[in-house]
Amino acid sequence: MNISAGSAIARHSPSAILLLWALAAVGAPFLPLTPNLIDLPQILAPPSAACWLGSDDLGRSIADRLLFSARTAFIIGIGVVAISASIGAVLGGIGGYLGGWWDLILVRIIDIFLAFPGLLLAIALAGLLGPGIGNLIIALTTVGWVGYARLARAQILSLRHRDHIFAARALGVSHWRIIRRHLLPLALAPLIVEATFGISGAVLAEASLSFLGLGVQPPTASWGNMIRDGVAYLLVAPHLVIAPGVTLFLVVLAVNLAGDQLRDRLDIRSHDRIN
Repeated sequence: MNISAGSAIARHSPSAILLLWALAAVGAPFLPLTPNLIDLPQILAPPSAACWLGSDDLGRSIADRLLFSARTAFIIGIGVVAISASIGAVLGGIGGYLGGWWDLILVRIIDIFLAFPGLLLAIALAGLLGPGIGNLIIALTTVGWVGYARLARAQILSLRHRDHIFAARALGVSHWRIIRRHLLPLALAPLIVEATFGISGAVLAEASLSFLGLGVQPPTASWGNMIRDGVAYLLVAPHLVIAPGVTLFLVVLAVNLAGDQLRDRLDIRSHDRIN
């Protein structure tokens, strides 16, 4: 394999993995899958032609549960990032544009959230709210909006003194319209890149909380609780851990690589250096 072919595979493989993830998440309910069907004679069965990823400690198909876990991770990853980015962009934009007390209060709130490790705070919130997908999204959103608010605020602070903003103020345009129509669109590129990396962080956080028993609860399939259930049988049935672990690794790696590629495409300075 020559260098160009290798670079082409490295460039396109993240998109292929993400496409497969999205197709699995969308198509899983429409496929003839039985992720919760207990088949006692197939307990801890190794991979075979009939069950190509084997069965778990209750005889359930690991392949079926893996596909439904992809749906769970997709819903939580996209949902957490969409809500967190929306809240953080609006609050950061308002604070950066208005300044004064608004900005001071926002910065102090951000400092308070940053004083706690993100995952530990998510664990505490998940423990208070209780398990479940909805509560998990709330807990991760409560932690995740801070990064988007900091980034949006920094971008707005660098943009609010441009000539077109002064012109909009002179024409009597409202503050909210200036933020929504003239400032946030210009700050959108770094927020999109941050959101891309946020998806991988949300997927990992969901798997971690589910592994600890604070996230998605059985019988709903999740990569985290699949790994947790398989740890007890690691020596006799390692496929219980390997299948969800490798899938989680590939999805997170693909999202991070896609984020790197997107950042390079949106970075004007890197294009200038190449040219």
